[in-house]
Amino acid sequence: MEYVIETNDLTKSFPNKLAVDHVNMHIRRGDIYGFIGKNGAGKTTTMKLILGLINPTEGSITLFGDNDLNKRRIKIGSLIEAPGLYKNASAYENMKRFSIIYGGTDKEIKEILELVGLGKVGKRKAGNFSLGMRQRLGIAIALLGNPDILILDEPINGLDPAGIKEIRDTILKLNKEKGVTFLISSHLLDELSKITTMYGIVNEGKLVEEIDAKELMEKCKQNLKIKVSDVNKTVKILKQNGILDKYDTNEDSVTLFNNFEDSAGINELLVKNNIKVIELSPSNSGFEEYFIERIGR
Repeated sequence: MEYVIETNDLTKSFPNKLAVDHVNMHIRRGDIYGFIGKNGAGKTTTMKLILGLINPTEGSITLFGDNDLNKRRIKIGSLIEAPGLYKNASAYENMKRFSIIYGGTDKEIKEILELVGLGKVGKRKAGNFSLGMRQRLGIAIALLGNPDILILDEPINGLDPAGIKEIRDTILKLNKEKGVTFLISSHLLDELSKITTMYGIVNEGKLVEEIDAKELMEKCKQNLKIKVSDVNKTVKILKQNGILDKYDTNEDSVTLFNNFEDSAGINELLVKNNIKVIELSPSNSGFEEYFIERIGR
């Protein structure tokens, strides 16, 4: 498996806070990696570490399988927080100024503006753009230099539904047509779920889980949660009886994602094996419930 971004025990501590706590992240080429967590969970700090904007306290980062980060970071474009635009300049003039730093010919600038849907705004000043247009211009600037990866921090935060759709469509277009890999942070789960191929769930600086979007979709289908007195023994008994296939566990329960139609039979089996069944609860949990279970309210 080729990872374009990989971190090993990446950690960042400030005097009063451990912001990033031994994070092991794996982003594949072509992924749209949704970095999910509450505000203050450590998403932005992790992105800044990957970009070299701040230095880690400990741990390491590998980019494109290489530890020479300065050489590899030139293939990463980013939009962290709000884009810093020249408000009295047009989209083209903004791009032209940033191209002095990042590179890009007139032809490339025009192609990128067309790609993000800003090819026909003419001499209109960026200060008069909608928030969605400003975000798309920020993404266009991040595309200068033809990066393989785009790192976007909360790109849809504060946007109206039309602006959110604009950004979503732009990301999908870049991913499909240009093969750009994305690392996108957000706390707006519903919107991110429409484009994400891989999730990283972060809470209080820790990467709680990485999960493929397809696997998550399966897990969020109908399931049976069995709250028991002994989780390890329950897993063993269910495996021995060919019931355990797709499942999840926590400290006091086992959740079955298939083979749970005969819940009465499962209950009887466990009781016969001296396992106290405290609760049997079928549910059709959605994305939100899944994430809340891992990061809390």
